[in-house]
Amino acid sequence: MYRRLISLCIIVLLAVAAGCGRRAQYVTANGPMLGTTFVATGDARCSAPELFWALMELDREAKASMSIFDGESLLSRLNDNRTDSLDRHILRNLRLAERISRLSEGRYDVTVGPLVEAWGFAGHDPDRQPDLDSILQFVGYRRIRFDGGRLVKEDPRIRIDLNSIAKGYTVDLAAELMERLGAHNYLVDIGGECRCKGVNPQGGPWRIGIETPFDGNCTEGDYLTARVGMREGALATSGNYRRFYLDAEGNKVAHTIDPITGRSAVSRLLSATVAADCCAEADALATMYMSLGADAAVALAERTPEARVYFILDDGQGGYESYCSPAMRRMMMAQENH
Repeated sequence: MYRRLISLCIIVLLAVAAGCGRRAQYVTANGPMLGTTFVATGDARCSAPELFWALMELDREAKASMSIFDGESLLSRLNDNRTDSLDRHILRNLRLAERISRLSEGRYDVTVGPLVEAWGFAGHDPDRQPDLDSILQFVGYRRIRFDGGRLVKEDPRIRIDLNSIAKGYTVDLAAELMERLGAHNYLVDIGGECRCKGVNPQGGPWRIGIETPFDGNCTEGDYLTARVGMREGALATSGNYRRFYLDAEGNKVAHTIDPITGRSAVSRLLSATVAADCCAEADALATMYMSLGADAAVALAERTPEARVYFILDDGQGGYESYCSPAMRRMMMAQENH
């Protein structure tokens, strides 16, 4: 009996050892999402087609809530004053946006909707000479508030644009989906904004690239300035090198709008990459830094010890220089040495 018990224990231990040595199977899904593309990979307990269709349902839900391009989305109906009821997605984003607006003293603001439309970044042709003084009367995060689950506007002409936060927020929803599907290790990437946990299929940290921000760099991943190794958290980059046009005088008009001046926020800060616990926050903060401009962005990062940022700036001589905050540098070094 004793020998049989020992033999049984040995068999169990060998089975456990074999299981530990066997890497989990990773599934991968990719396709279109939120007007860009996504890739999701991890050890979820589902097939690749099941993961794909679950993410497609998430895409439908996000667009139905937060899209400014769908005239029947909840956000469009809020902007058109056809409803004042908020769903959980918009309410969570507005609360986070308010906090970041306060941090930046209003240089990040989701009520820039009228300005985004005037400059031609909301599916409309740009105004040749937008009347900024008139438009700015309806811009300002203090002009909206929440009353329970309802939106209260100071003026019905206020329009909200969540494009600076909604993609990152959807990355977070996709990460939550991966965990519900049993994934302990995963990476979700929507249009270059990422959230990850655990290890990649080779057992190392997830390595996420920071693109080189030259005008017209439209191929994700081909031109990289740096890579960040991560085992948990989110990373988002905002830049003015993809969504822009030149006006009649040849001036660059980029999609990041300064809500104080009403004009395109173009400075020698070419891109801002932010690491955070959730991608919605990383997304919004990256936009905030771009709106601040080079000097103010660096100054704010230096006043914020916990800021994990990597800025790429124009060096004034046709090249680049970078600013990496101490917290980001420590994070990158820790992952590389792990």
